[in-house]
Amino acid sequence: MRVTLLGTGDTTGTPTVGCDCDTCTAARERGVERTRFSVHVENERTGESLLIDFSPDFRYQFLRDEVPLPDAAVITHIHFDHLDGLGNVFRVFDDLEVYAADETDPETGKSVAETVQDDYHYLDAVTVRPTAPLEPVRICGLDVTLVPVDHPPLVCYGLAVEDPETGAKLSLSGDTSYGLPEESRAVLSDPDLLLADGIVPADLCEYHPLGGRHEDADGVPRTFGTKHMTREGALALADELNAAQTRLVHVAHYYSVDEAFEEPLAIDGEEYVL
Repeated sequence: MRVTLLGTGDTTGTPTVGCDCDTCTAARERGVERTRFSVHVENERTGESLLIDFSPDFRYQFLRDEVPLPDAAVITHIHFDHLDGLGNVFRVFDDLEVYAADETDPETGKSVAETVQDDYHYLDAVTVRPTAPLEPVRICGLDVTLVPVDHPPLVCYGLAVEDPETGAKLSLSGDTSYGLPEESRAVLSDPDLLLADGIVPADLCEYHPLGGRHEDADGVPRTFGTKHMTREGALALADELNAAQTRLVHVAHYYSVDEAFEEPLAIDGEEYVL
């Protein structure tokens, strides 16, 4: 299983358009970036590949990293930075199966699958596959399980991707607070690689209008506001899940320049073979 991190940034990415902060300036000088979230998973046994989320930067990411076009895709939730790149399917794909959760979101009255179907009804190449969370489905020769996470006010999902022959496992927290349900944690546990949402360091919670949540024994917040984990929360989750290796994704440009490009924060283009 070859995993390529196509997009490791938050909604605005790094460098952020129009921003001259030290972190964005350093990113430009170093030639590194964090575009909007997307992960490419290639099953080298079958020659197939799976895309997790359609970043608005889809075209640029695939040209830059020269990975194969996916044979199938999974959409974790309907925020634009994870979905709006789906329009790039037009005149690029002949057919593409897109898997998304079938649970109705009380906020929208639709499931993620229904929203994808309705919003991209004009894409003849797309076949939406409504998928039950917590039930593995075989995609591209890999066992994929969507798991509910905590990203209010919308439903959102993390996922586990396992190779049924080699046992290799990739887990993604999805966009989430530290308050993942126990049944989701069980599915995500013991990965060879965990990609965890770590949007900012915990000390920045003092600047969020809602502060921080899920404090540890020392009072360090593991959730920034309500929607995303802090760096400290993501690393605590990694320990609890017994992750062999962890990379933090969905990273904002608010990390100070002296820590923004340090371990375990990911940058675009990283590749892992599991």
